[in-house]
Amino acid sequence: MTLKRKDLLTIRELEPEEIFLILETADSMKEIASREIKKVPALRGKTVINLFYEPSTRTRTSFEIAGKWLSADVVNISTSASSVTKGESLLDTGKTLQAMHPDVVVIRHPVPGAPKILADRLQASIINAGDGAHEHPTQALLDLFTIRERLGRLEGLKVAIVGDISHSRVARSNIQAMRKVGIEVRVAGPATLLPRFPEQLGVEATTDVEDAIADADVIMMLRIQRERHGPTMLPSLREYSRLFGLTVERVKKAKEGVLIMHPGPINRGVEIAPEVADGPYSLILDQVTNGVAIRMGLLYLLTGGQRTER
Repeated sequence: MTLKRKDLLTIRELEPEEIFLILETADSMKEIASREIKKVPALRGKTVINLFYEPSTRTRTSFEIAGKWLSADVVNISTSASSVTKGESLLDTGKTLQAMHPDVVVIRHPVPGAPKILADRLQASIINAGDGAHEHPTQALLDLFTIRERLGRLEGLKVAIVGDISHSRVARSNIQAMRKVGIEVRVAGPATLLPRFPEQLGVEATTDVEDAIADADVIMMLRIQRERHGPTMLPSLREYSRLFGLTVERVKKAKEGVLIMHPGPINRGVEIAPEVADGPYSLILDQVTNGVAIRMGLLYLLTGGQRTER
């Protein structure tokens, strides 16, 4: 089985069986990280372009490593050093890149829908690496992979997502992905940062963090998206931390063995205490590791590869 599409733009368009195909392919790919020589010829002769209009550490680096471990030629474009600074439009940039015949373009852009603009007009496969406050599909896939790897299943689990839900593309993609695979999702945060109609997303919403995490198998903390909203959303970071931060005391009130996740970057002492971020139940670094495997699997599948067996 291969993916039924040329591009990965949103979790919404994926069928559950496609999600599991990606997870299984990533599982096969993860073994490469343990090899002395981390290189396989699966994408030899293929070209991957990383086009990032926003800052990124984890996503951009993991896509670069993923492509190189699969032997693809990887080109990184920083818009601050490109013709974008001269006024070139997204579409013209895309057409210019297409003229060089890449196989995959990975794009992060501050405007929702930007990856779709390229996908509709370019022959190359387009991967959405985050578009504004819309979606971040590869993050949701690596989060599912990480949960399944640790707990052995997805269906029937309960996940609490806490923080700036309204402005989080990670939350939006995770909610969609988790519901597709049978996970129950509850969201929590300040009323100003919660979705107006949570029932449309298929989730419960509350401003009581301790209630949200009480019976959760996994707690996913989110960074406050201060770059996407004004200062009036929150009185102060100190008050936010007191009311909504994940402290050691709050973890003790949660389910025994609850797993802690965060997509990064972390604001230590704001949404999560350092002792929790570095604690025994934290999967934060596992998420980073698994990001490479998920992106390897996606690059492989979108360029026409069949899933390889171990």
